[in-house]
Formats: sequence, C-alpha cells, structure tokens
Amino acid sequence: MELVSSAENSSLDWRAQYAYIEDIKDGRGYTGGIIGFCSGTGDMLDLVQYYTDNKPGNVLSKYLPALKKVNGSASHSGLDPNFTKDWKTAAKDSAFQSSQDHERDRVYFNPAVNQAKADGLRALGQFIYYDAIVMHGPGDDSVSFGGIRKTAMKKAKTPAQGGDETKYLNAFLDARKAAMLTEAAHDDTSRVDTEQRKFLNEGNLDLNTPLSWKTYGDPYSIK
Repeated sequence: MELVSSAENSSLDWRAQYAYIEDIKDGRGYTGGIIGFCSGTGDMLDLVQYYTDNKPGNVLSKYLPALKKVNGSASHSGLDPNFTKDWKTAAKDSAFQSSQDHERDRVYFNPAVNQAKADGLRALGQFIYYDAIVMHGPGDDSVSFGGIRKTAMKKAKTPAQGGDETKYLNAFLDARKAAMLTEAAHDDTSRVDTEQRKFLNEGNLDLNTPLSWKTYGDPYSIK
C-alpha cells in the first residue's frame, strides 16, 4: 500500500487517503479514496452501495442515484456542489474506511495477488500486478490489467509456465508502459521507470527492505 500510495498520492501514508477526492481530468469523473475509486468507472458506485448496505442513511447514500447516472462518463451531474465535502465527512467514519478496505481487496488486491501467485511471481511481481490493476482496472481489453498481462505473455513465459521471472516481469512492464502512454493523464511513467523497474533491475524479486525509489521525481524509502 505504501509503494502504490507513493505514486497515487505522493505520500507513504496511505491511511490518510480515505478522504482524498478530486477530478484529475482523466475522463473518469471524481477519483477518491485509498486506491482511487472513480465515479465514471463503477467502482465508486459499488463502494457507496456497499457502505450503504452496511450503514443505511449514511451521508453518501443520497448520491447513489447520481452515481448510477454518471457511471461510464466524466459527468458530475447530481454530485456537485457537496459530494466532495460529504465524501470527506464520510472518511472520518470507520465504517466507510472499512468499506474502502473491503472493496479494494475484493476488486483489486486479492485478484491481483492471486493471479500473481498463480503465475509464479514473488512479492515484486505481486506488487507490479496490484499497481497495474489499480490504475488500469481489471478488464480484458488491451489497456486493462488482463490485456496487459496477455500482451506480456506473448513476449515471455510466466514462471508458472517455466519462464524466467525477471524476463517476464520486464515484458509485463513494457506492456504496462505502452498502455499508460495511450492516455495523456498517465503519460508520466515514473512509477514503472524509477520504482518498479528499479527494484527489478536490482534483482529484488522478494521486495526485501530497505527500499528506495522515486515517483514523479520525489524520493521515498522504506527501511
């Protein structure tokens, strides 16, 4: 979470990001929370629905109809002017924090790590998969996680297929970088170049600490 947060939020303090929300102008509407749930891609709707199922009448529940309408678009219709303020209020609620944790694990973390383990990847590969699914989503088109993985597997075998782990991860990062460069909002590829590829070039496939890296030019370290 710290490694992903350095790129997503320019901070290692990922728990401070429950309250984060803004429109980063990437065509996905509002981006908020610990892994960037988006109003335009459905995962923010799923999150607020899950939160409401567990805590009816919460401060965000009134936005469910609007979130359903804006899904698939960059629109803020029905969300402005108070959605961001109410999101920050909800972020102080432990039930909303645990809802974010639950949806992160269900949609992103568990699928990424389980796939990485099935592909024979160690901790670095698991992180590389997780970071990719957070940014690109879990779909199968060419610029989603599944499509990026398929592109990589055309170039190199996974360890589970008898391939070399480093060679495969380099192929995956090549495919990931190509996918990022298709979007103006993601054309800074430092999270691949100066973080993930750095660990790979160092041969640190187990992500042993201490770790030092940069994202967007800013230095970070975990002891």
